[in-house]
Amino acid sequence: MRTRIHEILKFKEMIKSWTKKELKTRYKGSFLGFLWTFVNPLLQLLVYSVIFPYVMRFSQENYAMFLFVALIPWNFFTSTMQGGCGLVVYNSNLVTKVYFPREVLPISYTLSGLMNMVFSYAIVFPMLVIFRVPFTWNLLWLPVLMLCQTVLCTGIAMLVSSINVYFRDMEHLISVSLMALYFLTPVMYDITAMPAHLQKMMFLNPMTAYVLMYRDVTFNGYGIDLKMLLFAAVYSAAVLAGGYVIFERLQRKFTEVL
Repeated sequence: MRTRIHEILKFKEMIKSWTKKELKTRYKGSFLGFLWTFVNPLLQLLVYSVIFPYVMRFSQENYAMFLFVALIPWNFFTSTMQGGCGLVVYNSNLVTKVYFPREVLPISYTLSGLMNMVFSYAIVFPMLVIFRVPFTWNLLWLPVLMLCQTVLCTGIAMLVSSINVYFRDMEHLISVSLMALYFLTPVMYDITAMPAHLQKMMFLNPMTAYVLMYRDVTFNGYGIDLKMLLFAAVYSAAVLAGGYVIFERLQRKFTEVL
């Protein structure tokens, strides 16, 4: 495994260039181009500010920001699941004709998703000021959360991209699964609204812990629950290890199957 990691690091320039390529192609051909990275979250926030407080009449104070700060990491997770699924298949010409560590594809895609999330905070922070949500030193936990979630998303990207080579229905299953998972993750609601026994079951979904921690440090101004952070970090490392092992085994016949 050390040898493989060392080999991947030799292609760090390729990872950088591929990450930039992924960022550029997200909005390729659109009028605003890369500006959609900032416009998308801003438009989302405007919609939430109107629909939820006035139309759906949620009683949560500053509900738009309550929801928005959870949607940023959730979007990172869903983009990894959906976009990462077809990475190997959609780049089959490259995979079958050029030698490079195939792990470069999921790693680069995840890093582009991370950068997109970082850019989204250029909207989050000013909106926190506008909605009069106080800043606290607990915001310094954000890089730690981002790092841990990136580990999780890299493992997921490796897992789904390799399985999809052999089982092309994976993309459709992911779309349906994410729809169900969204309602099983406390993005739209406070987890305390759920019965105690269901709250425990919800932590089988790693995004439950991440959503709660992101919301605590940005919206609630709370410190990190270290036990929850440790749980999320270990869970993420396990997903990365499992995703890597499966990717390594399945990639041996990528060329034949593609």
